[in-house]
Amino acid sequence: MAESSTANTVRIERIGQVALSVSDLERSRAFYRDTLGLEFLFDAGNMAFLRCGDVRLMLGTSDKPVEAGGTILYYKVADLEAAHGVLVERGVQFFSEPHLVARMPDHDLWMAFLRDPDGYAVGLMCEKARAAA
Repeated sequence: MAESSTANTVRIERIGQVALSVSDLERSRAFYRDTLGLEFLFDAGNMAFLRCGDVRLMLGTSDKPVEAGGTILYYKVADLEAAHGVLVERGVQFFSEPHLVARMPDHDLWMAFLRDPDGYAVGLMCEKARAAA
């Protein structure tokens, strides 16, 4: 009997966890928890886990040097200007202020970028609905 084609199909539907190697776990935990406002979940050895919606962020130290590369995590916010203002008040310096990235059929995509303590780029994104014409 032939197997159905769906029996051999793998379907990945969402990200469950993202891992970042960090140079100083305590400093990075404080940045993601206290500065960006992610919910702290737990520590496990040289790792800290935080929640961002349905995705878990794992921060972990390594015996290898941390090199911030081309990976960018984009965090959705409801109001980019308000989030930007709060983070500036907390001492965050943005290397790219809030700006329009693309006009979609029913919304505009806005983004802003900052760096975490290890130099990783962090994106804030906001999908602003347009008023019906």
